[in-house]
Amino acid sequence: MFAVGIGALTTGQVLAREVVAFQDNVSPGTVVVRTAERRLYLVNGDGTAIRYPVAVGKPGKQWTGTREIDGKYVHPAWSPPHEVKRDNPRLPDVIAGGSPHNPMGSAALTLSGGEYAIHGTNRPNSIGSYASYGCIRMYNQDVVDLYSRVSVGTPVYVLR
Repeated sequence: MFAVGIGALTTGQVLAREVVAFQDNVSPGTVVVRTAERRLYLVNGDGTAIRYPVAVGKPGKQWTGTREIDGKYVHPAWSPPHEVKRDNPRLPDVIAGGSPHNPMGSAALTLSGGEYAIHGTNRPNSIGSYASYGCIRMYNQDVVDLYSRVSVGTPVYVLR
């Protein structure tokens, strides 16, 4: 196991996505999210994958299944889904892309089915936890890296 990219947070914490051994019966280029691990894997196809730390759905908001990336967006605007707006009625109807208050962060990869996305975050301290309404949150530098490596149509498997 070795680091392929390292960044530093202002807290002094060092972040690293890593290339790790990965033996699963999926095609190269596939994204696999293991919610129990709070990790996302991009399969390389040579017995390895790039592993990224992520935040996943809170208890009761987690899901499993197969989707595909159906859109790629840089600094997307965000409209809170009905459930989020119900729980947080003070949220505006739209938060502009690039705003420090936008929970989508630097980039978003929307998933087929229309409910969820893999996206950056304005709450980096949530990475590694069960924090979202079902979306997969990544550090902004990691979602930008993943964005550059995947295409629309990439399969995404979300597993426990």
